[in-house]
Amino acid sequence: MQWDKVLYPTNEQPLDRLIDGYSHTAVFRRIAFIGDSLSSGEFETVDDNGAHGYHDLYEYSWGQYIARKHGLTAFNFSRGGMTAKEFVNSFAAECGFWDTDKACQAYVIALGVNDLLNLRMPLGSVDDIGTDRETFARYYAEIVTRYKAIQPDAVFFFVTIPQSDDPVVQEQATALATLLHGFAQRFERCFVIDLFRYAPVYDARFREQFYLHGHMSPSGYIFTAQIIDSYIDWLVRHHPDTFRTIGFVGSGIAYT
Repeated sequence: MQWDKVLYPTNEQPLDRLIDGYSHTAVFRRIAFIGDSLSSGEFETVDDNGAHGYHDLYEYSWGQYIARKHGLTAFNFSRGGMTAKEFVNSFAAECGFWDTDKACQAYVIALGVNDLLNLRMPLGSVDDIGTDRETFARYYAEIVTRYKAIQPDAVFFFVTIPQSDDPVVQEQATALATLLHGFAQRFERCFVIDLFRYAPVYDARFREQFYLHGHMSPSGYIFTAQIIDSYIDWLVRHHPDTFRTIGFVGSGIAYT
């Protein structure tokens, strides 16, 4: 077996292939998924009067699909409508998400849709880290900083917004991707899951296949799980020095 050609195909890019069976995401045994409705398995209903209902069914979230596949523990630190500001100011504390008994080896952060597209919060920049500025960047960075204090050797994955056929979404998604790459350079042990660059465009054809009203269908969440799982697998395989000691993180075992 030529293991190097199997694990590292020539010029392989993220999402060149979707992983079947176990992936290297399984190196983690505890992962937290921080996000909004799309991280919560939310389904949208419409009644006879046209009123919309929103229902977080966490067992359908892409994080829980990944957890069941790999037999790992996954925490949904998420809720429909969540923003980085609300997570920092109230939600995390109210739900006990800062508690050390929920410390994880990896944190996947998928926020920005509600902050930038619904609340129109200023994006900000990496210069907002550690300030009191009312920007998305300030609150997002505070989430990272708080969890780094709880689990210093944890790994972080910052998820970008995929490209869209909606020009407003596309503009914000472009700016967010730039910010998250800046964060990954500023913070240690942080990577970008760049759906903006590598995932399918979320256009009309995509929505017809994978959406239920304004949110995803069950198949949409499964497909998202395959994408995130495959992307993390690619990152682990291509950065062995970062992940070779991940099994010790949170174990209480001293290691070099």
